[in-house]
Amino acid sequence: MATGPIQVEVYVEDYFFGDGAASDGQNSIEIVQTLAKEAGETAPAPPIELATWDSWFRSWLEALQPDLASEQAYELSLRLTDDAEIQQLNAQYRQKDQPTDVLAFAALETELPLPAVAQTEPLYLGDIVISVETAQAQAQQQGHSLEQELAWLAAHALLHLLGWDHPDETSLRRMLQQQEFLLQTIGLSSGYYQEELLA
Repeated sequence: MATGPIQVEVYVEDYFFGDGAASDGQNSIEIVQTLAKEAGETAPAPPIELATWDSWFRSWLEALQPDLASEQAYELSLRLTDDAEIQQLNAQYRQKDQPTDVLAFAALETELPLPAVAQTEPLYLGDIVISVETAQAQAQQQGHSLEQELAWLAAHALLHLLGWDHPDETSLRRMLQQQEFLLQTIGLSSGYYQEELLA
């Protein structure tokens, strides 16, 4: 069982905010903010700050600590994009030529608990891609904030990176309950999700 504080590095590429400008392990939000600072301008605030993403993923990994291996440091990438780009990825990797809300590309082909691997570098979990367009539409449809919808989708994708799946109704219900638990850990629990679990 892992003990002590979890370290997580989240590389964020925000298609809308940074026009996909991230490279060499830099966050696109940081790039835009640096360029604005050098030009003596103030960069617009992204929908969700980098520190918030880091805090969410750290909280979630700490909450899931009993299921994790002895590694204390993790990395993952998060790309916030539009429907057109996620449709291309969905067609390429899942043979579904349509937009979707979230895609998860796990770096590890394993189920929980994660295997213990001796390493000096953080354990790379994989890549998450979220369509902000679809997330916004779903948030409006369900009557909650974009922040809450993005957190819900990111939590779902993180579970996929950690080996969770939902091939049947029972496993889907278990995964949705785990997502609700993860949202509770960051103070974004929603009655809507609880109602869906009871449906």
